[in-house]
Amino acid sequence: MKIKILTILIVLLGVAPDICAQVDSTAARELKEVTIQSHRLDMERMPAARGTFLNSGRKNEVINVQNMNFSIAEKTPRQVFSKVPGVFVYDMDGSGNQTNISTRGLDPHRGWEYNIRKNGIITNSDIYGYPASHYSMPIEAVERIELIRGTGSLQYGAQFGGMLNYVSKVPDTVRAVTFESINSIGSFGMMSTYNALSGTVGRFQYYVYYNKRVSDGYRDNSDTDFDAQSVMLAYAPNDNVTIKAEVARSNYVYHIPGPLTDSMFNADPKQSTRSRNYFNPEIYVPSLSLDWRLGDRTQLSWVVSAVLGERNSVQFDKLATVKDVIDPTTLNYTSRQVDIDHFNSYTSELRLLHRYTLGKTENAFVAGVQMFNNDLHRQQLGKGTTGTDFDLTLIDPNWGRDLHFKTKNIALFVENSFRVLPNLTITPGARLEVGKSDMSGSISYYDPGNLPTSINHKFPLFGINAEYITRKGNAFYAGWTQSYRPVIFKDIIPASTYEVVDKDLKDATGYNLEAGYRGTWNALRWDIGLFQLKYDNRLGSLEEKNETGTAYTYRTNIGNSITRGAEIFLEYSVRAGEHAGLTLFTSTALFRSEYVDAFVKSGSNTGDNIDISGNRIESVPSVITRNGFTARYKIASISFLYSYTGESYADALNTRTPSKSGAVGLVPSYGLLDINTSVRISSQLMVRFNVNNVTDKQYFTKRPAFYPGPGVWSSDGRSVNCSVGIKI
Repeated sequence: MKIKILTILIVLLGVAPDICAQVDSTAARELKEVTIQSHRLDMERMPAARGTFLNSGRKNEVINVQNMNFSIAEKTPRQVFSKVPGVFVYDMDGSGNQTNISTRGLDPHRGWEYNIRKNGIITNSDIYGYPASHYSMPIEAVERIELIRGTGSLQYGAQFGGMLNYVSKVPDTVRAVTFESINSIGSFGMMSTYNALSGTVGRFQYYVYYNKRVSDGYRDNSDTDFDAQSVMLAYAPNDNVTIKAEVARSNYVYHIPGPLTDSMFNADPKQSTRSRNYFNPEIYVPSLSLDWRLGDRTQLSWVVSAVLGERNSVQFDKLATVKDVIDPTTLNYTSRQVDIDHFNSYTSELRLLHRYTLGKTENAFVAGVQMFNNDLHRQQLGKGTTGTDFDLTLIDPNWGRDLHFKTKNIALFVENSFRVLPNLTITPGARLEVGKSDMSGSISYYDPGNLPTSINHKFPLFGINAEYITRKGNAFYAGWTQSYRPVIFKDIIPASTYEVVDKDLKDATGYNLEAGYRGTWNALRWDIGLFQLKYDNRLGSLEEKNETGTAYTYRTNIGNSITRGAEIFLEYSVRAGEHAGLTLFTSTALFRSEYVDAFVKSGSNTGDNIDISGNRIESVPSVITRNGFTARYKIASISFLYSYTGESYADALNTRTPSKSGAVGLVPSYGLLDINTSVRISSQLMVRFNVNNVTDKQYFTKRPAFYPGPGVWSSDGRSVNCSVGIKI
């Protein structure tokens, strides 16, 4: 941006010295132009308070998505979260459909260890029944991503992972109509278009978008048809009050290619074992929110929202070693299994933040109440058609499982940030969760009397955080916060008549403990920390025998686990002249995870239960590191990213040799290279070009224990794509 020296600068810098020298001050002087340049960082930290949230003393990251070079249509998680240490990426639903990540050794399945939000609105399908987030927001609509680790969970929920908040782009504040379009094409038949309108008319604002993306997929039978829409309307009757209504939808049909055995993967990772399997989550997230500034020191927010929709699947759900072929007698395929989850989750969240003076220091207080009323209707084991297309039709109207899981829960929370010294802030807090989940319905193969029908939740949770700011503006931070994870629907449903569920299942409990040091020195930025995550009452299976000596599988709490580690972020930026710059970074996490006082079923025919204390936790490598650099020159930039994930195990027994079906065994380490470029031709036109997995590494990230099926799921090989964005 170029700015002429203004009259006042002429007076201060030109006239004043002339007066002192007794030179004619009326003589004209021509001054050179001054160019002011700024570059917004890819990664930032949250302020001590934002809105009605306190963030002081917490490990947190803010990813400025629009500043980064990455495959925007495919929203490749290892690139989006490249500068967040320790993010484990689980590829399972095809590129671009869903983001499945975890941190600190937690389960990455649809991010269900996080409290996931869109603009502060909860998108988890059912926190108490099925906490996965099936809503999928297009990354083209995202301005930034906020991640607060579990030490902040007293304010937003009790999740071990923390809060993951996708913040959408804001309306144009100076024009009535602004149009944005981002269009992408790429390998494997990928085509995507994102189109948005926004603007401000008087005290009204709006933002509307539509996204459509199709892809043939990397593997055979892995095509995707995705679409998403959102409408946001905001009205500010005065400078202190904003009322906002929003409804967002995401929907996709994913053709599931099926699991592979290790020998199949090694022979051809692109092959498919299924051609008739499909997955389809269609999710609506409506909300109404009020932000009210009650004064210079007090802010109130109230959000009423819902997660509505369905998770549909139709599959021939067998191991990779079982072929899906036409029966020579009937000349038809076998009937497929149809499963449908109906989500009806309602949330009301009222929060108040107040700043006040105590002595000579300013402190902050936040309190609130969060209420849930959810009804998860699960219909499973339906007998579907023998066809090959996406068809949820039942040929038998009866479901094998037809269940409701209803939850009512209320949570009260309070935190207070005390500035005990000019540079030291201590923030204690508490949260009380009180609720009940009731299950009703039928399971065709099971005696209803053997099922737990009610689960009570009552947890007082406590935590404390501290932050010390040095004279140079750097910060030491530390925190300890309790968390819990409720027993969910899946945990209490027996898979067969040979499985019994413990009627006294306990919710998982534990805590996050962390300490770190972050700051800047000249061109160097860093955030280096240590953590410990304790996770008690983990769920699993034991081998038991009844009074007649018949063995059965007993689903119960099997023991505890603990994960310790280090999270390291270093970034060094240098200027190379007026128009060029270079940024280098490393984002690395080291893990040591193990079971404590835990036993599991051996998996053999001996009926033994094995002590797994000291074994590593599934899907937790010892190291995850991402390293790269970005070079910028004038309007262009290029980024190189190398990601390495160490080996991990697929089961608690730490089986190394893969099973015949590929369901258990070692998950090998892998390293990936990505090259991403962008050219900002003007403020209205940008072009991106990306090469993902440059070396065409054949790899997989996890051997899932349930959906989409036990076995090896190949991740994408090399792909190339190009995006063009315009804004007028």
